[in-house]
Amino acid sequence: MTNFTPTYEMPPGSPPAEVDIDEALVRRLLQSQHADLAHLPLERFEVGFDNEMFRLGDSYTVRLPRRAAAVPCIENEQRCLPKLASRLPLPISAPVRVGVADDGYPWPWSIVPWIEGKAADLGYPSDDQAVVLAGFLKALHQPAPADAPANRVRGIPLSTRAENNEERMARLLEETDDINPQVYQAWAEALAAPEDTNPTWLHGDMHARNVLVNDGRIAAIIDWGDITSGDRATDLASIWMLLENQNARENAIKTYGNGDTALWARAKGWAVIFGVILLDTGLVDNRRHAEMGRCILERLTEDMA
Repeated sequence: MTNFTPTYEMPPGSPPAEVDIDEALVRRLLQSQHADLAHLPLERFEVGFDNEMFRLGDSYTVRLPRRAAAVPCIENEQRCLPKLASRLPLPISAPVRVGVADDGYPWPWSIVPWIEGKAADLGYPSDDQAVVLAGFLKALHQPAPADAPANRVRGIPLSTRAENNEERMARLLEETDDINPQVYQAWAEALAAPEDTNPTWLHGDMHARNVLVNDGRIAAIIDWGDITSGDRATDLASIWMLLENQNARENAIKTYGNGDTALWARAKGWAVIFGVILLDTGLVDNRRHAEMGRCILERLTEDMA
């Protein structure tokens, strides 16, 4: 049976946690399932839409779903990432230990490596990392096996996302100046482009909070909950999500080395989707996401001029 990634659309604001996760709970889980690590210092350092993360000692991160919709995501990470890690040119957050429901916590959870760096939106990669990003994407975008996780919102034809995206764009048009003729042009050209016929492995969610940067270098690609097989244009949108300067974006496209104009039109379309979602949801209660969305749309506007 095919494993599915959740099919929900991003909610209007940050979703509430469905289970209380604190240091005491995580410590109990470690003591009962990974006792050799339970003595290490433990500190919460990140709360995302789907998961809470705790630093464990100097070498590990504990990653726990905070709502049921994220459970298939972490299960897909546990199943797929150890197989991919060895052939990718950058570190990824592949689980080194796994946990199960126990002691007041209802879902599976993971221990992944601690990787030094900060999320890219807090310090974007330097321009020379365009080559690194393109090389990583080329290495990832290989044919996936038949049992790769399916995903109904990533790697799919853009037409299936059109209604939701255009509703968000219309709302933002009333609230901001970030939806402009260039953004509409990028979206229209993406919808008109032929669909992809060569599905590959995808990260599925390579926005700036899922890329770690250390001293300007891309240090790791994390949070693979949307891993799937599909249109590589979904991941190529990261060129507009991560690279601040137009020359760097052009260099990434050249280094990736695919001259298919339809592919790059769809990539810009996916960048529109990510920019619109992050801005639309971020304006509700997450200024950091809103700023990420604005940056994506500004870069697209520059490149469509």
